[in-house]
Amino acid sequence: MYYIKKELEISASHHLELSYESKCARVHGHNWRVTVYCKSKELNRDGMVEDFGHIKKKIHGVLDHADLNEVLPFNPTAENIARWIVEQIPTCYKAVVRESANNIAWYEEDE
Repeated sequence: MYYIKKELEISASHHLELSYESKCARVHGHNWRVTVYCKSKELNRDGMVEDFGHIKKKIHGVLDHADLNEVLPFNPTAENIARWIVEQIPTCYKAVVRESANNIAWYEEDE
């Protein structure tokens, strides 16, 4: 099995639609640190699991300097963003989204 990891920093704003009162319901921003994990039993015709530049374009290119409520079709929690990242890249099996040093969420596909 071949594995790769791509780290990205994404600056973006969002607000959360929650069932309780929270300051996160107000528009605010983060400098997210995102880690994308991909794997493949075989390399593609170019000798890669996934092109790092393609990962950056599909994730950073959509999310960076965006209002996430406008570009994503769901409540942009860190958990939902992690799942969305995995869904964007066929070889991706895990994504870690860090809102801050102490607030980290990830999504990982079941084997």
